[in-house]
Amino acid sequence: MVDTQVRPSDVTRFPIIDAMLSVPREEFVPDALREAAYVGENLDIGNGRIMLEPRTLAKMLELADVQPGFVALDIGCGLGYSTAVLAHLCDFVVAVEDDEARAEEAQSLLSGLGIDNAAVMAGPLAEGSAKSGPFDLIIIQGAVEDLPDGLLAQLREGGRIVCLFAERALGVVRVGHKMDGRVNWRFGFNAGAPVLNGFERPEVFAL
Repeated sequence: MVDTQVRPSDVTRFPIIDAMLSVPREEFVPDALREAAYVGENLDIGNGRIMLEPRTLAKMLELADVQPGFVALDIGCGLGYSTAVLAHLCDFVVAVEDDEARAEEAQSLLSGLGIDNAAVMAGPLAEGSAKSGPFDLIIIQGAVEDLPDGLLAQLREGGRIVCLFAERALGVVRVGHKMDGRVNWRFGFNAGAPVLNGFERPEVFAL
């Protein structure tokens, strides 16, 4: 996976490559999908949710310029793969999953692999985890149409947020840097994923 999908996608930072080599991706997918764990596409993990393809996650981490000592917020962690990778790169990871049973399973899988610098919380994805912030990094494991101000407020001054914006047929991954209380965005790369619950564009009703 790393040699055929990650490195060819211009992901060059050794800590990211090492983390993705160290975390057994097949442990974080439903049992029926273990043989497909390393395919180069988004993986359907049920209930309308996906695990981002390895290339997309790796490029998001590269774009984020993750540093040791970071406290990260991982939104929509699924069964915890992205959280496990982040735990190799950061000081601590808070993950949020809106399915309580899935959150419990993710925490169990992380603990089973000895990853003790990550905690999975059950709750609405778009609300993040304000009580655990502020965060040096926020990363969202799916597409967004709208970003709540309350989530952006959980980003530390000087911190960064990486997410995939759903735009037309192809999504755009951008990184935002928070300076003087405002988030300034720049383009990263193109990718695709379903829009996560709570990040849909508000409906506008015409009179």
